[in-house]
Amino acid sequence: MSPTDIKPFNHPAAWKASDVAGKEDFAIDLTPRHIGAMQDSLRGFRAALGDTGIPSLDAFPLVPIADDIARWRQELLTGRGLVLLRGFPIDQDDPEDLRLMYLGLGLHFGRPVSQSKMGELIGEVVNIGDKDIRERAYRNSRTLNLHTDRCDHIGMLCVRKAIEGGVSGYASALAVHNEILGSRPDLLAALYNGYHHHRFGEQAPGDPLVTADRIPIFSVTSGVPNVIYIRGYIDLTVEEGHVTLSDVELEALNYFDEVANREDIRLDFLLEPGELNFTNNCFLVHTRTGFEDSPDPAQKRRLLRLWLREDGRPAAPGVIAHKGADGIGAQQNEGTYYNIPPEATA
Repeated sequence: MSPTDIKPFNHPAAWKASDVAGKEDFAIDLTPRHIGAMQDSLRGFRAALGDTGIPSLDAFPLVPIADDIARWRQELLTGRGLVLLRGFPIDQDDPEDLRLMYLGLGLHFGRPVSQSKMGELIGEVVNIGDKDIRERAYRNSRTLNLHTDRCDHIGMLCVRKAIEGGVSGYASALAVHNEILGSRPDLLAALYNGYHHHRFGEQAPGDPLVTADRIPIFSVTSGVPNVIYIRGYIDLTVEEGHVTLSDVELEALNYFDEVANREDIRLDFLLEPGELNFTNNCFLVHTRTGFEDSPDPAQKRRLLRLWLREDGRPAAPGVIAHKGADGIGAQQNEGTYYNIPPEATA
């Protein structure tokens, strides 16, 4: 795309941290009416899942709070792209009830898809790999860079926080785009052209370790913007010798990071137990600081994650291929650790 063809995003999701007072600006307190509607729907939800475990929106009706759900969903889709719900009932007598209630609510914000080769629809965000960079980010405790996930919307429910750290950070990639357009428009062409991505060993059998096509960081389809930014997977293609970046391509990535992490752009806050946010992953990038867990395994930091697809959302072919129709394909007896293939170190 020619720089002269690139226009600023005039969108409510192009907000900056300096535009908001903080976490409170996105917060909505759940009431007994909301919780009661979810508990009523839960009663038949487990049976409705059946043997397939495939959830249906009709199986978790929230008719009494439908108007509220519609407003929250609209804020996610066409508003600022971030909704924070407080007071989710995490202290269920049956732990499975918590997971199913969360999944049921998530159905109203998108279609759940697999988050790893394990095929899970509800991701357990727990520290398995400590600081090991070969373990998926949601299963280690290291500091993360701002990034997107391979879905359209993300749900994140805090059950237990860490004894120290684990602060979430959010930046509007649309605002970052506009800042780059105003200060370094010469770099945007590289971001629209995209980059090859490492698949971290999660590609389908027979597919290459690195994407054959470039995945655009910024793209616009039928007037709808999409953002994909996973710097770690771009860097890994270079580190393993699969791809070489030009000076302009590298400078564009570095400048994206510089702008996105500015204090006036990035909003940081800690999710407390019982707080749940839904994030539009097509507009916002997110991060997390490193954390330290409790020495008691039963008190380790624990969040529950949903990856949700917005079926019918216009997107470029590279975006669709990157996310996959059903997320990351499940593979029998496979976990989330990336074992470096011999050819990558030869």
